[in-house]
Amino acid sequence: MGYEQSVLRRATARLEAQRKAREEAQERLRSEIYAKLPRVAAIDRELRRTITQIIAASLRDGSDPVPAIGVIRDKNLSLQAEKAALLTEHGYPADALDDKPACPKCSDTGWVGANMCACLKALCTEEQIRELSKLLDLGEQSFDSFSLDYYSPRALAGGSPSPPGENMEFIFDVCSSYARKFGGSTSATCSSPARRGLGKTFLSACIARTVSESGFSVVYDTAVNIFTRFEEQKFARDRLEAGEAKDETRRYLGCDLLILDDLGSELSTPFVQSALYTLINTRLTADKRTVISSNLTMDQVRARYTPQIAPAWRESTACSPSMGRISGC
Repeated sequence: MGYEQSVLRRATARLEAQRKAREEAQERLRSEIYAKLPRVAAIDRELRRTITQIIAASLRDGSDPVPAIGVIRDKNLSLQAEKAALLTEHGYPADALDDKPACPKCSDTGWVGANMCACLKALCTEEQIRELSKLLDLGEQSFDSFSLDYYSPRALAGGSPSPPGENMEFIFDVCSSYARKFGGSTSATCSSPARRGLGKTFLSACIARTVSESGFSVVYDTAVNIFTRFEEQKFARDRLEAGEAKDETRRYLGCDLLILDDLGSELSTPFVQSALYTLINTRLTADKRTVISSNLTMDQVRARYTPQIAPAWRESTACSPSMGRISGC
């Protein structure tokens, strides 16, 4: 998994700012204690000198350094005990002057070897949710806040024989399971007639939040915007504009989860059909997941797009909620 460079950059900057703030706060505390307790300052100076003494003892020619090092060590421990006693006597913690990183695993670097530390990952998640919130209202959108009260417990005349509330409860379970098991074997299928404005975007937001909080990279965008970026990449005359569009299309192709909203709202052209197939097929080949929301039925997908689209879509996970289709690829 990998976060967008912009997300990682902002998260790293926040981690660095937090580290600097802690260092500055520690330095202010050190100055305060040294001003109140000059003996503590003197002890710290003496403790720093013991490092030089230990090195000198270990390099001294013609003598065994172990006894000398033992004497220095005992003196060091005595000074540390005196320092701790002075600090606690005046209301400070015994380790008040110790430089302690907020994250002992990575020492506030954000990385443990080549692996991202949990502290940086948490900041990446926050930045990613902030980015998603520009397009999705993630303030209160979560599976825990989802309510079935908006859906009728009675079947609608001329519609599905199943009541909307019953359909939506099933869809909620499918989407919730998909998001919480993301990264493993996520597979589900459900379908029903398409209607607008009854929960697709809310459920997409819930999926985005849950998957983001699990540490995966998530990109959300509308079909119109996504295909516009593909067109700009191919046809833009301005090099800067083309470069920006290429960066965006890389995001769509490379994120762990892409949420493509409102497929079918864009103009249907041969280029759009080709771009959609490239998008779905590239992500499937790379074992990347895609959630597609649409008011189109699968028959309408076949009619609107190239014949290869429907099999590629169906090969991934098809999850189509009542009152509108969401497909998790």
